[in-house]
Amino acid sequence: MMDKTKPHGHELKKELDVLISKISALEAASTDREKKSLMGVLKVLAENQKHFVDEFEHLKKALDLMMVQIFKMDQAKK
Repeated sequence: MMDKTKPHGHELKKELDVLISKISALEAASTDREKKSLMGVLKVLAENQKHFVDEFEHLKKALDLMMVQIFKMDQAKK
């Protein structure tokens, strides 16, 4: 179970790093070209997922900053 005090993105990125490491090890240990190719595809998918988590975190921060600015503008009107 995830700790509520930690950002979920950070935990997910750690889990994806572990997964990418395991896939890389399987890719390196494989002697079959088909399996190597499959591991390569899986690694790219996991790396892209990690990138999406980063982008989502940036979007959340941007929304938070925008909400702060809206709140400040609203307070200035009062």
